[in-house]
Formats: sequence, C-alpha cells, structure tokens
Amino acid sequence: MGDWHIYQNNYLIVIAFLCLGILLPVIALFFGKLLRPNKPNKIKNTTYESGMEPFHDSRVQFNVRYYIFGLMFVIFDAETVFLYPWAVAYNKLGIFALIEMFIFTAMLAIGLIYAWKKKVLKWT
Repeated sequence: MGDWHIYQNNYLIVIAFLCLGILLPVIALFFGKLLRPNKPNKIKNTTYESGMEPFHDSRVQFNVRYYIFGLMFVIFDAETVFLYPWAVAYNKLGIFALIEMFIFTAMLAIGLIYAWKKKVLKWT
C-alpha cells in the first residue's frame, strides 16, 4: 500500500512526456504558420514538376508489384539491421544465439522462396 506513490510518479513522467510530445509539434507548427510569409498567387498554386506543365492527372494507378517489391526490400533491409549487431557480438552470445539466428534467416529464406515462386521478384 505504501508503494503506490512510486508507481504514481512513474505515470506522471509518462503523462508529462506524452503532453510534451503532443504540445511541442503543435506549438512549432503554430509559430511556423504565424511567422512564415504567405502571399499565394496563381503561379504559386500550380503544380510544378521539373519545369514542365502537367499533361494528365497525377493520380495514376500503379501495379501492386511495385509495392510488394518495395516491401521485400524493406524486409531484407531489416534483416541486415538485426544481423549486423548479432555478428558483432557473436563470441559473447554462444550456440543458442547461433541457433536463433539460423531460425531467423531460415524464415526469411522461406519468405524469399515463396515470393520467388509467386513471381513477385519479376520486374515486368
């Protein structure tokens, strides 16, 4: 019963950080809008892309394969993020970590084989 003040203090810290995390961006955006120059005109409101006038609607539907290909890149990029620190600390981790990393890379290899069989990696 006497330990409640310790937990209450922890919650106050979390609430304070949550409030700061919300308030600071709102205040920064408010002051940015207040201080920036705002002189819109017809030329400034046009679409600009490499100096050329747009010749069709910008909402073009892309093939889903481009997104899947991008997700595959992100997945294998994340694998590198996990694999590098493991390789640096390999001597300290032991055989259990070797087995865990083997399971991790095997699961990623299964995902790669699945994507290969579904022809996700073909860039056509």
